[in-house]
Amino acid sequence: MSWLRALRETARSGLTIERQRLEPLIALRGAAGLALVVGVSLALFGPAIAAGSAFGAFQAAIATFQRSWRPRPVLALVSGASLAVSTFVGYVTVSHTLLFLVLLVLWTFAAGMTWAAGPTGGIIAGSNAAIMLVTITLPTSVADAAAHAAMMAFGGLVQAALIVLFPVRRWGAQRDALADALAGEADYARRLRHDPVAPFDPVPLMTARNAAAVTPRQARRRPADLHGARGVAERLRPVLASLADPALGVPAEGPERYWAREILGAAGSLLDSAARAVRHGDPVRLDETALSVLKSPDTEVILTGPPRRAADRLTSLLADVIEIAEGTGTDDRTPGEPLVPHRSRPTLLRLVPVIYRSMRREMRRGSTILRHAERVSAVTAAGYVLGGLLPLGHGYWAPMTAVMVMRPEFTQTYSRSVARFLGTVLGVAVATGIVQAAHPNAQLSALLAVVSAGLMYLLMRTGYAVSQVCVSAYVVFLLGMAGDDWSQTVPERVVLTLAGGLLAMAAYALYPAWETPRLRDRLANWVITDGRYAATVLDRYADPASRSLDDVRKALLTTREARVAWQEALETARHEPVRHRGISRTSAADAQDALAQFGRVAMLMEAHLPAASATPVPEAAGLAAALLRATEEGAKAVRERRVPDWEPVREALARRDAAPGPPPDPFVKNGATLLLRALEDFSRALEISSGRA
Repeated sequence: MSWLRALRETARSGLTIERQRLEPLIALRGAAGLALVVGVSLALFGPAIAAGSAFGAFQAAIATFQRSWRPRPVLALVSGASLAVSTFVGYVTVSHTLLFLVLLVLWTFAAGMTWAAGPTGGIIAGSNAAIMLVTITLPTSVADAAAHAAMMAFGGLVQAALIVLFPVRRWGAQRDALADALAGEADYARRLRHDPVAPFDPVPLMTARNAAAVTPRQARRRPADLHGARGVAERLRPVLASLADPALGVPAEGPERYWAREILGAAGSLLDSAARAVRHGDPVRLDETALSVLKSPDTEVILTGPPRRAADRLTSLLADVIEIAEGTGTDDRTPGEPLVPHRSRPTLLRLVPVIYRSMRREMRRGSTILRHAERVSAVTAAGYVLGGLLPLGHGYWAPMTAVMVMRPEFTQTYSRSVARFLGTVLGVAVATGIVQAAHPNAQLSALLAVVSAGLMYLLMRTGYAVSQVCVSAYVVFLLGMAGDDWSQTVPERVVLTLAGGLLAMAAYALYPAWETPRLRDRLANWVITDGRYAATVLDRYADPASRSLDDVRKALLTTREARVAWQEALETARHEPVRHRGISRTSAADAQDALAQFGRVAMLMEAHLPAASATPVPEAAGLAAALLRATEEGAKAVRERRVPDWEPVREALARRDAAPGPPPDPFVKNGATLLLRALEDFSRALEISSGRA
């Protein structure tokens, strides 16, 4: 993609406005907390400290809107406290320019590295670093700075207290995640009726898994209908696929296929009912027609062998889902797993070493997170110096803009830069018109600032440009309350916002972290994890008694993460102004389809894993070893821009066919043959790419 086209695409992305479900009660709660803090500060300390405390309460409320499975009061407290500390330390050092620049570089570098722990921490840390550049200009003495810091921490405390006292959809995020997973399974079941090899998006299941991890305190308060259904939903996917796939399930045509479609349709209907019940906390309303299909004795007459077992297993799992959605089920285990009360999430204090280890892992050459931290710290320092040199005043707007828009990924950095500038121009224009017409005093300015913040809380999920319109108006009103002349701050803000956005865009162009060159490495990781997953499944057939299902589960989760990482990297690379390095879009799509089919076959074999008392299948061990060795060598070939060769797998299959003794297990042989076919399709996709490179 050319630079011109990349800029056009990212600009369009940044200005996109999406229809989202609005949450007015949550927005009202955040605005009420802000109004309370500003009102108390105005009454007790005056407009200047009120402006500082407003930033604390404003940012604390924004922190609670970030996607996190932790209690929202914790996010508000952490945001308010960290902003208070950074403001006080920043004010103490700001008179010593060199010392403050060192502090600013270290602080923004640490904020950039917190992306290693996830986007929630990265966004909160980066936003606090940016707001600190504004708040350090408000105090006039050390004592005044301490008062500002105290009121910022108080703002976070107020927002946290309001969340506790006036909860809105408690456990709502977890309910939505689990409901989305169940709805995804329902949609998958319906698509399988018409396309027996329909693809499945694992992201909702991965999200639900993350949401299911809770601290001990959360575990004691978690509703019963959120405990267990996610584990059942995980086990539903391979059962649905095995019932639909003609390679290992029912024939492509005939009465068995018709009845399988009826069962899949009934499963989709019941899963939708369970999803609605979980999302809203309501009783489950079941479709009687769907129930009659699942309970029909025709299943025992029409289906035989593996399809019959899959249908019986599906009926049992659906009964578990309905029971849990009604709040009476509590079992969150897969067969063979130890009984555990919940998936453990570290508490806030125990999370500190976890974040530290995540950051240390990213301190390596080639790390996207490390490059982002280096970029954002360098750009912030350069923006601060530039803002001080320009004869405009309020030079902090440039570095603040850079910190707010920069992300580890190209598309978001450029789209947010465009959206922030245009949103700033529009927001400043609207606020300026209001100020000129109303000439508000401190109290009216505070009210207008609270209204602007409330609109931002309400509309922030509809698009970054929309939120920036509200934020710009909020800042104009807030600084007007503190005594700044709007006629001076408006042009300065527009020009310096443009400068900060251009600095951020230039920094990414000069010191990028492109995903395009990493595509082969992402693809190789997926090959390795897919191979390990399939080999682990085959090992279970070889020795059912000694193999743990927990190993299969871990291998599945690992390959799922590798697949999502590849898909996200491929989507990111599509918008990068980088020429492809040896793998075209067509080849990437074909290779992805082949590996997805490989994983699907392994999943179908997992759906029919033998019980511990079943007869071992000795040839499966040799196939597993050959598959593991071949995929490791194949991943190495992908990284080295060679076409993988799967001769070890072919030889293992041929040896077993020629060996004396009883014939090989037909199910295992059929599955292994399908695995080899998918790997050969993968190589053919890369052959096309190698021919074009």
